[in-house]
Amino acid sequence: MDPKNLKKEYSNGEITVVWQSGVCTHSGKCARGLSSVFQPREKPWIKMDGASSEEIIATVNNCPSGALSIKK
Repeated sequence: MDPKNLKKEYSNGEITVVWQSGVCTHSGKCARGLSSVFQPREKPWIKMDGASSEEIIATVNNCPSGALSIKK
């Protein structure tokens, strides 16, 4: 797989966040909106235990590029 177009999934057992690196515009809206979950300088950068599923869904729904999505 092309390293510039990775697809990664992060789950908390209730929901799964899907991130597509090739779509991401790195606007930072997710990190500013919910920094307890979205931490771009960390690995893994999405910490699913940092907030409720509802908070995570609300932040993912605000992703301007569509690089983040929810899988239930």
